[in-house]
Amino acid sequence: MGVSIAEERAEAVRLRARFVEAGAKNVDCAILQPAETLLDLYGEDIRARAYVTQDPARGEVMLRPDFTVPVVQMHMQSGAAPSRYTYCGEVFRRQEEHPERASEYFQVGYELFADEAPAQADAEVFALFAETLAPFGLRAVTGDIGILTAAVAGLKTSERRRDALMRHIWRPRRFRALLDRYSGRTPPPPARKALLEAQDAMAGAGPMIGMRSEAEIAARIEALRADAAEGPLCDSQVQLIDTLLAVRETCPYALEHLHDIAVDLPGLLPAVERFARRCDALAARGIDVEALEFEASYGRTSMEYYDGFVFGFLAPQRPDLPPIATGGRYDALTARLGQGRAAPAVGGVIRPGLLLQLEGGA
Repeated sequence: MGVSIAEERAEAVRLRARFVEAGAKNVDCAILQPAETLLDLYGEDIRARAYVTQDPARGEVMLRPDFTVPVVQMHMQSGAAPSRYTYCGEVFRRQEEHPERASEYFQVGYELFADEAPAQADAEVFALFAETLAPFGLRAVTGDIGILTAAVAGLKTSERRRDALMRHIWRPRRFRALLDRYSGRTPPPPARKALLEAQDAMAGAGPMIGMRSEAEIAARIEALRADAAEGPLCDSQVQLIDTLLAVRETCPYALEHLHDIAVDLPGLLPAVERFARRCDALAARGIDVEALEFEASYGRTSMEYYDGFVFGFLAPQRPDLPPIATGGRYDALTARLGQGRAAPAVGGVIRPGLLLQLEGGA
């Protein structure tokens, strides 16, 4: 027997009360959100994950896919750090790849905006979630998107290539395809090779179809030619990225391994030192860091607005379920929504319906 909406709502309210006790202010957000903001943040890809509709007065809108974006907007308009917020309510996600999963469910969240001591803020949020979820026997895993972005930023290649890799950090297959192409591991497709070798690539192209202008197409071709002329990315650098992405150990061993990688990729060191400070802050909060798992690639498929520390709580007894809770740091998101004025933030969400499934053995 499944979990009823009333049961899920009651569990959400219970969890929200726990976050209020921890000092958070309860807030609410409209179910209909402006599509323009979310499209600006995530591009057209979000249409595959969100429910989009047309409002006669407001134009294109989306059913709320999460709370983080509207909460950040609210804070950037009227809040002052440090601030703590909590919320609960329904979110709506299309599940084309996983039709067996719910497309409408409750989320309960906790968001902390703090300008100083990011390691302590990360530790506060993680420890609160760990304590709240302790009765459920979940497995915690952590990661750090900032370590991977630092590694990409330190690559000895063109700015164009670094920017392309940065854009696709949250799309692992595309990221890998770009690395293989830039390193020469994957030869260019015959059609692209012929295009780049043609003296006049637009000759005989036929009528214009689609939204791109002829000037935009020509600029894209020139960009491809410039990339082809750059030469392959050094294989040793690609191996460093591969080694980094393969790091999957408890935090102390991961930290040791990352320090070793930073010897050959010194741009990594500031991010690794932030990881070390976070480990100390977590230990000070009573977290068993010696046993806490760290995966360098964690968060790359479902946490695209996080840019630093990330975490998740998984149910080992129910591997078929998505993560029970997820969270992380999203400083860059606050800067984008604050029109350049940032308010460093970290937070997370819990899915109460999944907790009830664990309790009921469903």
